[in-house]
Amino acid sequence: MINKIMILAVVLTASFAFAPNNEPTPTTSAPVTETPLNDINEEPIASAEEEINLLYESFSSANASMPSQAAFTYAMTGYQKLLEENKIEKEILTIVDFGLKSTQKRMWILDMTTQKVLFHTLVSHGKNTGGDIATSFSDTPNSFQSSLGFYVTAETYYGKNGLSLFIDGMEKGFNKNARDRYVVIHGADYATKDFINRAGRLGRSYGCPAVPTKVSKEIIETIKGQSVLFIFHPNKNYLEKSTYLNQPAETV
Repeated sequence: MINKIMILAVVLTASFAFAPNNEPTPTTSAPVTETPLNDINEEPIASAEEEINLLYESFSSANASMPSQAAFTYAMTGYQKLLEENKIEKEILTIVDFGLKSTQKRMWILDMTTQKVLFHTLVSHGKNTGGDIATSFSDTPNSFQSSLGFYVTAETYYGKNGLSLFIDGMEKGFNKNARDRYVVIHGADYATKDFINRAGRLGRSYGCPAVPTKVSKEIIETIKGQSVLFIFHPNKNYLEKSTYLNQPAETV
């Protein structure tokens, strides 16, 4: 019996002697502690709205005049979607703010790569859209009204107003008939400061965003060939229903 106990004791002693040592080896250096993930010094990911705000600040700091931040934010929302749809060849964004009076310079042409304002000028609205202030908009042929929303510039042609630029409306219900209506960018003698001085307002078009003749050719050559034009107004119907400003409704 004693021999059995002694043999068991030897076996147990040997097993402990050759068991793997899972205890950490003591060292004289300080213990290593893991840094919590939230303490790692990483740049936070900016939201789309924050990125647009930063871009607006960058433009504003480098240029004498900019459209309102609201108009710019809406413009950038659609601009990004048009980029994703591969509809843009030129990284130029033209913003027309028909929320402003016709006597104000309300067209800005922005170079998105250099963050420079290339043009800031007068622009006319349609004769049935309003007097000095634009109030009514339509995409109906022969309405002689301006149309809101996003356009992509196309090719040029020579017409009764000289060099003119086709613009293709991207938004059904708001500007899809632009080409059929011959809503184009062209120069006009009534889109000038002299006309304002005589009439108290800018002259009006048949629905085209007409610009001063003296800069029309340069503007058209700059923005032609698939750049973005955004005609803005704080029109409730447009802001709520534009597919470029709002996510499409989910289908059940």
